[in-house]
Amino acid sequence: MSNIPTPHNGCDDENLIAKTVLMPGDPLRAKFIAENFLSNVECFTSVRNVLGYTGTYKGKRISVMASGMGMPSIGIYSYELFAFYGVENIVRIGSAGSYDKNLKIRDCVLVKDSYSESNYANVAFNYKNKIFKPSKVLNNKLKKNAKKLDIELKEARIHSSDVFYGTNPNYWLECKNKHKCSAVEMESFALFANAEALGKNAACLLTISDSFVESSTTTALERQNSFTDMMLIALELAE
Repeated sequence: MSNIPTPHNGCDDENLIAKTVLMPGDPLRAKFIAENFLSNVECFTSVRNVLGYTGTYKGKRISVMASGMGMPSIGIYSYELFAFYGVENIVRIGSAGSYDKNLKIRDCVLVKDSYSESNYANVAFNYKNKIFKPSKVLNNKLKKNAKKLDIELKEARIHSSDVFYGTNPNYWLECKNKHKCSAVEMESFALFANAEALGKNAACLLTISDSFVESSTTTALERQNSFTDMMLIALELAE
């Protein structure tokens, strides 16, 4: 009996989804990538009407699909892609808030590991780790792609947070000073845990969209449409 379609992905043909999937949080960023960078695009849909797209980049096949916001959301979508659709590689491409004056607005960051206070990995897989690493193979490929494209790529430990709003405005300082985190986002920890549990490959590319140490920020439309460096680096993984 087939496991597809899944509870959160209406695609009933695993061949419609490439072995490598780029996973932004925002569905509109996924649409932007498909419309501006991919050729021969086919759509597949989730049951929540989040469109996924498969097409070719420089003649090679790749898919892009939004994860939604937060670890529960990316945890579900990435698990189903890995476990039921034969996906081997997922690269999150998202935005992050800087904890470090050396990570400026629009800097492109490759996650070298992800710290979280989340219980996601413990509850899902009985993992006690609070830090998960991405695939070394994927990270090496992404660094090679950035060098080929002449795009500066900074590497950092990321705080993968369960919350966006909270009552302690200085909690980020503990994550920076105690856990050596340089920026914050909300998904990579769950993605990396899924990849480890299922024997798959995951990585995370981020663009700094705002800062805890400077006053600069970007608009929602800028985050959707102008963070193209990380998109181009990831698209070179098409195979």
